[in-house]
Amino acid sequence: MGKASDWLREERRKVLGDWVAFCLQCGAARRWFEQFEAEVPQECPQCGGTMLRRCPSCNEPFSSIFAVNCESCGQALREPHLFGTKIRRR
Repeated sequence: MGKASDWLREERRKVLGDWVAFCLQCGAARRWFEQFEAEVPQECPQCGGTMLRRCPSCNEPFSSIFAVNCESCGQALREPHLFGTKIRRR
């Protein structure tokens, strides 16, 4: 990706949050800042499913709502399909 997309990604993170949490059941997501991690709910407010905000294997946060595998260790975070649709195109 070019410099413009890197700039946009960084601006988005400054405004919306550096990291992402998503529901393993329904896919609801929210961005969060490191200093407010404790405010990210353990359960999804939409369906009551588990909100994942860090890799269960290496404990690293993830930056993409569309993460299927951990960016750091490669561990699978969730199934690559949700409601019959691919979460991330190749």
